[in-house]
Amino acid sequence: MAAPTGGMFDLSLLALSPPGWGGVLLVGFLHSLQLAFGGYILGMLIGVGGAFGKLYGGPILKDLLEVYTTVIRAVPELVLILLLYYAGTDALNALLGLMNMPPVDISGLVAGIFVIGVVQGAYATEVLRGAIKAVPPGQIEAARAFGMSPLKVMRRVTLPAMLPYAIPGLSNLWLIATKDTALLAVVGFSTKAYMLFFLAAGVLYLLLTLVSNVVIGIIERRSRRGIAEPI
Repeated sequence: MAAPTGGMFDLSLLALSPPGWGGVLLVGFLHSLQLAFGGYILGMLIGVGGAFGKLYGGPILKDLLEVYTTVIRAVPELVLILLLYYAGTDALNALLGLMNMPPVDISGLVAGIFVIGVVQGAYATEVLRGAIKAVPPGQIEAARAFGMSPLKVMRRVTLPAMLPYAIPGLSNLWLIATKDTALLAVVGFSTKAYMLFFLAAGVLYLLLTLVSNVVIGIIERRSRRGIAEPI
């Protein structure tokens, strides 16, 4: 369960016996959901911009996005989280110091969402880029022939048409986001029942995954209505 610093909560201040940390485990689970959902939404926004930038942007923008997606996907996520979470905060405060501005105390929740969002954004960029390329070109050309602006084409044609192709990849990214919250755990707890604690946390993540799979299945079936299934 994620327990970022910055005034959220500290397991070391609570009861040490297995029944004592049951409530803390549930609170941590709720905070993990906040981190996963916020980071996933931010990653989706980055992914949409990154995908369209890679497909339709200028040479410099394409190169910058290529560096971003390559570095994020190549470096282990735990290393990225440590760099972005700790070094990123220090770098921001150092920059503020150079500008004679006071340092800021970044909320653990905000920092965690930012970290997960940056990591998710690189993968979402590639997922959405592939989905956009899977949209039949004739649909986009027909929209342009009707005089639609590029933004309207994206909103009314490209994004809805690419959804069936993107959902499987985006579904996996959501499940990855929920598990990445565990890497953000900056916790200190003392208990003699380590196995029971981690098993309980694992069961909560498993339940979240099972519920997510049911919801994802419903969304995928609805998005593919009217599309012929391959034989």
